Amino acid sequence: MSRKQKVCYFYDSEVGNFYYGQGHPMKPHRIRMAHNLLLNYGLYKKMEIYRPMPAKFDEICRFHSDEYTQFLKVITPDNMSEHTKQLQRFNVGEDCPVFDGMYDFCQISAGGSIGGAVKLNRRQADIAVNWAGGLHHAKKCEASGFCYVNDIVLAILELLKHHKRVLYIDIDIHHGDGVEEAFYTTDRVMTASFHKFGEYFPGTGDVKDVGAGAGKHYSVNFPLRDGIDDVSYQNIFKPVIQRIMDTFQPNAVVLQCGADSLTGDRLGCFNMSIKGHADCVNFVLGFNLPTLLLGGGGYTIRNVSRCWTYETAVALGEEISDELPYNDYFEYYAPDFKLHITPSNMENLNTPEYLDKIKERLFENLRQLNHAPSVPFHQTPRDNDDDDDDDDDDDADPDKAGMSTKEADKNVAHPAEFYDGDQDQDRQP
Repeated sequence: MSRKQKVCYFYDSEVGNFYYGQGHPMKPHRIRMAHNLLLNYGLYKKMEIYRPMPAKFDEICRFHSDEYTQFLKVITPDNMSEHTKQLQRFNVGEDCPVFDGMYDFCQISAGGSIGGAVKLNRRQADIAVNWAGGLHHAKKCEASGFCYVNDIVLAILELLKHHKRVLYIDIDIHHGDGVEEAFYTTDRVMTASFHKFGEYFPGTGDVKDVGAGAGKHYSVNFPLRDGIDDVSYQNIFKPVIQRIMDTFQPNAVVLQCGADSLTGDRLGCFNMSIKGHADCVNFVLGFNLPTLLLGGGGYTIRNVSRCWTYETAVALGEEISDELPYNDYFEYYAPDFKLHITPSNMENLNTPEYLDKIKERLFENLRQLNHAPSVPFHQTPRDNDDDDDDDDDDDADPDKAGMSTKEADKNVAHPAEFYDGDQDQDRQP
């Protein structure tokens, strides 16, 4: 597992404090667990760690409507009774509850993904990682599936400023509907989702859904049945992604690494090991394209933290021990205290015949694409941190304040400092 690519990693120590509510399966605490585990494996020494600059209102509105974003900003558990109509309209309530600091959580999640995209655009990293991102269900004007702000769409929009074609790959057990919908009519973004289909949330992602208009055949959906294992998954994932790479020829990749496709997930019904899940990451990184790695689903949190720690090691090209190092959440990993998990003996309902039939159908769809689209670039749009033209010193970015990018990058936070400094962010305050 040798890899010489430069990796940057985004993490905010506040992220684990957000709480969706009692009994809710989405637990941001899993991101803190993953961070603590990779710290104790020593992986932080091999990459640059950044605290994300929280996404600003205007940045979020590059995809989401102003009205919806304003609602997310003002709604709190205390004032919900004053906003009953909007709660219904924006689908906020049960799956997507109002909780303390909800908008702050969205800003951190989106800020890390946008910040990662900026790093890739500037060629200051080959791989950017934001395990707090990957919230693929959020729509332009509504929350969905535990997701409020679609950090993935925002990151892809950022990447499109510098890259003609971006490939989005989703290995979460749920269909990446919010991202597919956002780019359904463009040929500059191809979305490829491998997901459980049939009486399962969100109900979209049929093999027949291929995109529309200029985006026809740029949406790729591989509907799966219960119990898929590592061997079956690799037998479809690798050839489909290889064909997409050959046909679409992307300039950058966003990979959503939802861990609810692992065996034993609280909400999932697949049977993949952590190694099988990470094989997808390794395969994608093997194309040596600028790549943004994001989190997503995952509801058996001890396995989520194991998975994303191992996938961080894969991104770094580092071998790590199956024996877990002592860490702040060591008791979560009882009784075996191992990194890797064993798949169950559940039946795999994905027969080779079924998988081959879907694979061939996707290949046929991809044959409809004559060649990668050519996009004339008249002027490269400004990066996110260059958007404000005012001369207010308080808003000046490090470069404008007389600090070179190189000097600014010296302010990368050491994990022991828990990122409290003023100058440890990539984008303009």
